Amino acid sequence: QVQLVESGGGLVQAGGSLRLSCAASGSIFNLNVMGWYRQAPGKQRELVATIISGGRTTCADSVKGRFTISRDNTKSAVYLQMNSLKPEDTAVYYCYGQRSDPPYNYDYWGQGTQVTVSS
Repeated sequence: QVQLVESGGGLVQAGGSLRLSCAASGSIFNLNVMGWYRQAPGKQRELVATIISGGRTTCADSVKGRFTISRDNTKSAVYLQMNSLKPEDTAVYYCYGQRSDPPYNYDYWGQGTQVTVSS
């Protein structure tokens, strides 16, 4: 099992910044993919950004140029720096991790942290 614990959410005005952190613990060997998803009220959970252990990243078009994902493998942690926040970024942000145990992959989720952007 892998435990993911997020921190750093909160209330911020439009145009402001927040930094989310997620620490992984437990069976973190081969925790190759880490990232962030978000879910706004009445909407489906959506991908924000992911990063693999080698450093390659992906991110949603809606956050490109504003959000940056990074990872510290020595701390088994992933971060999301969010700049130029917009009211539409308001959501619960979930940390995500995927552990590889070929031929299987196992997905893990944090409990979520609320990000609210006021206009």
